[in-house]
Amino acid sequence: MNTFDRHLLREWLQIFGLVLAATGGLLLVQVFYDDFRQLSDLGARAPVLARYVAVRVPSFLTVVLPLSLLVSLLYVLGKLHRANELTAMRAAGVGFGRMMAPVWVAGLLCCGLSWWLNTTVVPWSVEESRAMKEELEFQSQSAKALSPDRIGAVYSVAFDNPDGRRMWFFNRYSKSRQRGYGVSVSELDVRRRERLRLTAAEAWFDEARRGWVFKDGRELVFAVETGEAVASTPFAEKFAPNYREDPELMLLIDRKPSRLSLWELRALITHLEIERSPKLPMYAVRYYSLIADVVGPLIVIAIAIPFAVAGVRVNPAVGVSKSIGLFLLYYVFTTAATTLATRGTVDPAVAAWLPHGGMALIAVWLFVRLR
Repeated sequence: MNTFDRHLLREWLQIFGLVLAATGGLLLVQVFYDDFRQLSDLGARAPVLARYVAVRVPSFLTVVLPLSLLVSLLYVLGKLHRANELTAMRAAGVGFGRMMAPVWVAGLLCCGLSWWLNTTVVPWSVEESRAMKEELEFQSQSAKALSPDRIGAVYSVAFDNPDGRRMWFFNRYSKSRQRGYGVSVSELDVRRRERLRLTAAEAWFDEARRGWVFKDGRELVFAVETGEAVASTPFAEKFAPNYREDPELMLLIDRKPSRLSLWELRALITHLEIERSPKLPMYAVRYYSLIADVVGPLIVIAIAIPFAVAGVRVNPAVGVSKSIGLFLLYYVFTTAATTLATRGTVDPAVAAWLPHGGMALIAVWLFVRLR
């Protein structure tokens, strides 16, 4: 590293740290705005609130990182351009590639950081913060003297398992007790005609025996050709070792994609592909977008460098305001790509990379103009 490298990194990292802290503070305000009242109503005290915020904030880091990179680079490079420092370096025979080498190296490190965040920190943050909120809900409902089967209850849970040819329905599923109530499971033949149905007052997944247990129910056998019941056998308890459906997966079906971690999205996508569900594209786009975000820092740098150094020598804050337009354009690309994937026009994996491809083309165009 030469003197200019150290100077560039020192100027940039100072602004990058300030912008990262500022955007992190805004996200902290958002967390309080979204969840503070709800958590307070659930009886959360200051230590619990502090821990919840500490757990929740890391889930936004992958959003903050590219924004902080863009704003800080536009500001610092615009400042150096205004002070004629970049012009002086070019007059000394140093090209833009060599001048910006430290920034590109930092960008590669940010890509590695993004991958680590998306695969480790963010999934933990999403799942842990959700578990904390659910635990508070369980405690609040227990204090209201609700019956145990209604604590943490999710109502009208339906799940289709085409691979196992079974359809499930729960009147309600208690997440606190890990049991379903008012259960109905239909076994289908290859033409999806009902041949057997289990109904039960309760059902739960037995981890030790790796199967579902049904309590106080009835087994109905149907003639598949006519749909008529040909046998009805009551039972006090019945164990179904071939039923291996994951209750956690059953409860993920109706969650918003943004509320799921990377690993939950992958598990849900695997199931929805078998089911051929129309919900698949929106979850798949979210999953592949988290993967595509890994190259985001490099694209941000590729846009920021020519965008800043080719501009007029005005206040560097003008460059910061330009970042708003760039992120608006990125939002337009993302919305259009998601719409195309939802309509089946493009593959979800392609749709996830389209916004990054569009921004990369803008970066190439800016570099061509710069030369």
